[in-house]
Amino acid sequence: MAHLTPPQVVGFTKRAVEDYEGFWEDAAIAAMDDIYWFKEWDTVLDWDYPTFKWFTGGLTNMCYSCVDYKVEQGLGMKAAFIAEDGDTGVIRTITYSQLLEMVKQYAAALRGLGVKKGDRVAIYMPMGVEAAVIMLSCARIGAIHMAIFAGFSPGAVVDRLSLTGAEYVFAQDAGSRRGKPVPLKVMVDDAIDLLEDEKQIKTVVVLKSGLADVNMKEGRDITWDEFLAKAEGQSPDVTPMESDAPLFVMPTSGTTAKPKVTVQRHGGYQVYIYSMAKWIYNLRPEDVWFCTSDIGWIVGHSYNVYGPLLVGCTSILYSGTPDYPKPDMWWDLIDRNKATGLWFSPTGIRGLRRLGIENALKHDLSSVERVLCAGELLNPAAWEWLQNDVFGGAVPVIDHMWQTETGGPIIGNPYGIAIMPIKPGSAATPVPGLITDVVDANDGHSCEPGEKGVLVIKKPFPGLTSTLWGDPDRYKADYWETKDGTKGMYYAGDSAGIDEDGYIWFYGRADEVIKIAAHRIGTVEIESSLVSHPAVIEAGVSGVPDDLRGEVASAFVVLSKEYKPSDELKKELITHVRQTMGPIVVIGDIHFVNMLPKTKSGKIMRRVMKALLTGNDLGDLSTVEEEASVEEIREATQKMQDAA
Repeated sequence: MAHLTPPQVVGFTKRAVEDYEGFWEDAAIAAMDDIYWFKEWDTVLDWDYPTFKWFTGGLTNMCYSCVDYKVEQGLGMKAAFIAEDGDTGVIRTITYSQLLEMVKQYAAALRGLGVKKGDRVAIYMPMGVEAAVIMLSCARIGAIHMAIFAGFSPGAVVDRLSLTGAEYVFAQDAGSRRGKPVPLKVMVDDAIDLLEDEKQIKTVVVLKSGLADVNMKEGRDITWDEFLAKAEGQSPDVTPMESDAPLFVMPTSGTTAKPKVTVQRHGGYQVYIYSMAKWIYNLRPEDVWFCTSDIGWIVGHSYNVYGPLLVGCTSILYSGTPDYPKPDMWWDLIDRNKATGLWFSPTGIRGLRRLGIENALKHDLSSVERVLCAGELLNPAAWEWLQNDVFGGAVPVIDHMWQTETGGPIIGNPYGIAIMPIKPGSAATPVPGLITDVVDANDGHSCEPGEKGVLVIKKPFPGLTSTLWGDPDRYKADYWETKDGTKGMYYAGDSAGIDEDGYIWFYGRADEVIKIAAHRIGTVEIESSLVSHPAVIEAGVSGVPDDLRGEVASAFVVLSKEYKPSDELKKELITHVRQTMGPIVVIGDIHFVNMLPKTKSGKIMRRVMKALLTGNDLGDLSTVEEEASVEEIREATQKMQDAA
C-alpha cells in the first residue's frame, strides 16, 4: 500500500506506530519555535478511557504564543490580519504589534467586566478584527470563548447559551448580508428571553456599526466604548494556563440534530493545529492565507485565527458572500492581496462554478501556490473545474477531511512534508500521527480494498475533543461505544472505503448510506455521479422506502445556468448515473431545485431532505442557511406525491 507514499511520510507514520507518545512529544518539541511554554510538560499522554489529557503538567497560553511571542520574534510590523467587509467595502490591516496592544486592552477590559478564568463568553459577531481579538483576549485571561455564527436564529443561540452556561455575550448591533441588515442584537435579546433564567446573562457588550438602531437593556447592556473603559486599572498580563485547561467550546454544526458541545484545550490543540498547519497546509510566515470559513465554525478558529497566527503569517478575514456586490468578490480579493494559499469548502467551489469561470479568469491568480478544500467531499467534477479550468493545472487542489470534534484535519495529503498523487474524490490518507482504520461496524474486522465500512481512530490525538461540555456520558456513548464492531475506538460516523494504495474514500455519513436491493450505496457516490454531468452544479441525495428494493435514491439537483429543467434531462441524468455507477443504482425520481438545504457552514442537510420525502418530523431547523430551500424541497416532494 505504500508505493505511492513518499519516504518522508512513511517515516512519520512508522515513528507514530512504533512510539505514539514519542511521536507527539517530538511534534511538540518541533513546534517550540512558535509555541511558547511557561513550563514544559511532565507527561505526554494521560489516557483514561475514554477521556485523556495531553502534555499534563505543562503551562502555556494560546494568546501568548499567537501574539506576544510573535512580536518578541521580530514580527511586530508584519500584518497579522487583513480584514475586509464585502458588503461595505471597508478594509483594515492590523499588524502583530497592533494586535498585541488590542488584546492587552481587551484582556484588561474583560477583567474589569468581571470575567474570570473558566467563565464562558459567547461571541455573536460577523467575521472581523473585534471578534478575533475577543477570542484571543479570552484565551489570554483563561476565559472560555464560544463563537456563534452571526445569523443563527434565536433558537440556535439559546441552545448554545444554555448548553454552555455562558454569562457574557459580545454582539454587534447588526450585520449585513447581500446589502440587507441582519439584526444580531435583536436575535440576542430574543434568545435571552428564551432562557430558563434570564439572569444567566450578566452583560451584553454591543459593538455599534450603525447598521441598525438597537434597544439597550439598562443594567445588562453596555456599548463597546463602555466595555473598553473598564480596562482602566486592570492587568493586561497573560495567565499561564494548564495544558489541559479549556481554551474554547465549539458546538457541532447541526446537520443531524441538537448540537454537541466539543471542548478544545490550550496545550494539545495548539500542538495539533500547528503541526497540521505545517504538515498539511505548508503554512509559512511569508504566506498571505485566505480561508473562506467563518469564526463561527471550527475551521475559522483553527485556520482563520489561531493556526495562521501561530505560524506568523498574514490571515485574510473576509465578511460577506462570494457574489455580492459583484460576482468576483473572492477572486478580486485574492488578486489584490496576492494570496498564496486558499481554503475553500466544496460548497463554495460549486457556487463559484455556477457563477461562471469568467469571474476567475479576469483576475491575476498567479500568486496562489495551493488550494485546500474541506467541509464535505470535493466531487471530482468540482475538483476538475478548479484544478484545470481555473488554475490550468499550475497549483495542487487538495481535498482533506476533518470534523468539529477533531480540531483539525484527520485525513489529508501531507503537502507540507511531501505531496502525494491526487486522486479526485479521495481525501488521501490519514494525516501523520493518527492510527486509523476502516472497519466493519458489525464485527470490527479491517476492510479490504473494495469493502465499505466506517472510519475509526484507534488512539486519541491532541486535536480530538476529550469530552462533551457537561455531558461526558454522551461523549462515551456517541463516539467510543457506538457500534459493536467499533467499541474502544473513536467512531467518526462516516461511511468509507480504502483502496489498494491506502487512500480513504468517503461515501457519506454512515446513517445516510442507501441500501438498494442489499447493495450499500453512499449518498455522496450518487451525488458525485450526478455532478459529473455538465448540467449539474450540485446534488443532494436521500434514500426513500421502496416495496421491491427496500430503498431507492431520490435526488434534488441544482442545474448550471446553461440548462433548463425538463423530463428529457431527468431521463438523461438517470441514464448517466446508471452508466457511471451501474444498474444497481436505482433513482426513484429527480427534482430540480434552485438551492439545497444546507447548514450555515455549507453542509448539505440530507436529514431534512429525507424527512420531507418520508413525511417525518424535520427536527431542529435553526441552523438552516436559507429557509426557502426547505420550502422548495417541500413543494417538490408534494408534487411528486400528488402525481403518484
